[in-house]
Parts: sequence; structure tokens; C-alpha cells
Amino acid sequence: MDITFRKIAKISLVLVYLVIVAGAVVRMTGSGMGCPDWPKCFGYYIPPTDVTEIQWQADRTFEKGQVIIWNETLQVSKETFTTTNSFNEENWEMYTKHDYAEFNPWHTWIEYINRLFGALAGLATLLLAIISLKFWKKKKRIPILSWLVVVGMVFQAWLGATVVYSVLEPAKITIHMLMALVIVAMLLYIIYLANKENKRIRYDRTVLHFSLIALVLTLVQIGMGTQVRQFVDEQIDIFGYDAKSLWLQNPEVLFYIHRSFSIIVLLINVYLVYRITKLNLGHFKIYWVLFLLVVEVITGIAMNYLDFPFASQPLHLVLASILFGVQFYILLDALKPRKNIKTS
Repeated sequence: MDITFRKIAKISLVLVYLVIVAGAVVRMTGSGMGCPDWPKCFGYYIPPTDVTEIQWQADRTFEKGQVIIWNETLQVSKETFTTTNSFNEENWEMYTKHDYAEFNPWHTWIEYINRLFGALAGLATLLLAIISLKFWKKKKRIPILSWLVVVGMVFQAWLGATVVYSVLEPAKITIHMLMALVIVAMLLYIIYLANKENKRIRYDRTVLHFSLIALVLTLVQIGMGTQVRQFVDEQIDIFGYDAKSLWLQNPEVLFYIHRSFSIIVLLINVYLVYRITKLNLGHFKIYWVLFLLVVEVITGIAMNYLDFPFASQPLHLVLASILFGVQFYILLDALKPRKNIKTS
């Protein structure tokens, strides 16, 4: 039963990371408003593929809640009815959450797939929470954390809706991203608590403190990165998608802070690698941290100097979220002293 629980926890974690990947693709392609309503998409459970599906047509039956674009506005069907030869305003009400009324089938389906992954992750975490109740007598933290994950997923879904209603407000996008990392952290903690393996990891207070510092710095860096990404989005609106060389022509101060801050993050983690290796502490995941950081720096340099190569932006974001997860698990391993050692 414990093995099944850990497997479901890991599947939930993978699905949450897939949501982050899908979200990064949504951001890269500008598909955030591909579905203007929530939780449906233009009033459909399965979104439209052709613009004619969201246009008014004579002698056509529209279901209640179905959304069309009419005179550059979103109109919602009040009831199920069949149209006549002319548009009747009494059968429709204007969508008031926002005034974004555009249709791009690619954007619509990219956003829909993002939501689909979110729904799958939500179902997986709900199943995890139900099964976690068997740990109530032995390890209360596991069911408590498992149900907190469910609450977090519900809150994340609500955040997703507010992001759409706000027409992709930068602050809400940042909170949406950071909340995903909170969910990742809780799932990793659940996996850690359910893991009965006797790891050969030696306790060192310095590593504990620097692991915490490294994790916080990564979170700050991710937060700044989402704001830099928002600046890039604004430049895309101004110059167009094909003018990549102009996107960072006159960057904000935050861009330079974000770029320079990566040096601090890298140095802190290099020191951790040095100390863990020198004292043979057993935190072998630290080498993954170093690898992820190097690739992160490479993708960052590529975006800056090679005019945003294909997939470099979502890769940069996804690697940052994986980096956070690995660092958090190292911190968990560092928290619990197994064999104290004397360090200078």
C-alpha cells in the first residue's frame, strides 16, 4: 500500500510539472487568452477548431452558455435556441469578465491542453489525498499535507480563472507560477515522508543553512524571471513576434538584476557542491543542481544573445522549476541529522 501511495504521489508530481511545462508553452506562444472563458472554452467542453463554430449563423441551434464573437464582442447564449434570419439581441448577453474577443485555433487548443493537464493533476492529487488517510494514525503530516495539496490545486484553478479574467495581469501570472512551486514542494515533502529508505546522508549545519539560502535565492530569481518575461511579452506586442532582435533592445533595470543575480545563485551552489563533496555528505542530488544551473545559464545567454531560439523560453522556465524541486528535496535531506560530523 505504501508503494502504491508513493507511486501516486510521484505521478501527481509529474502531472504538476506537465502543467508547468504546458503553462510555459502557453506563455511562449501567447495562448493565454486562447479560451476567453473558464472553465469551458467558448462555452464548449471540447473547444472549437474553426472560427465558424463561434460565429452567429442563421437557422443554427446554440446551447445555453455558448459563446460567439459578434461585432468584436463576446456574446453568451442565454438559453438553448435556434436562430432565425437575423441576430436577436434578446437571446444573448455580453460577456462582462473582459473585452478580449479574438479567436486563434492554435492558441485555443494550446490553452485547452494546459487546462486538461491541470484537471488530470487535480484528479491525481485528490486520489492521493483519499489514500493518504490510511497514514492518519502513523504519520498525520502525510494526510494533512495531501489535503493541503488538494486545497492548493483548487486555489490554483481559481488563480487560473482570475488570470484569464484579468487578461493576463503580470502580478497574477507571477502568483500563479509561485503557487505551482508551492504545490511541487508539498508533493516532494509527502514523497519524502513516505520514503522508508535509509539514506546515507550525513548532517552538516553549514550545508543546511546554505541549502536554505540557495532555495530562497532560486525563488527570488524565478519571481524576477516571470517579470522579465512579462516585459518581453510587452515588447512582442509592440514590435511583433518576428522582430526578436528588438525585444531586449532597451530592457528594464530588472533584466540586469535578474541576469547578475544568476551569478550569486551559481556561486552559492558551487560552494555547496564543494563542501558536500569534500566532506562526503552523500547529497548526490547536488550534482543535478549544478547541471541544471549550467543549462539555465546557457538558455539565458541564448535568449539574450541569439534572439530567443525556439523553445528556449519555456525550457528556461521549466528547468528553473525542476531546479527548485531538486533544491527543496536536498533541503529536506539536510534537515534531518543522521550522523553528526565535526566540521570546521
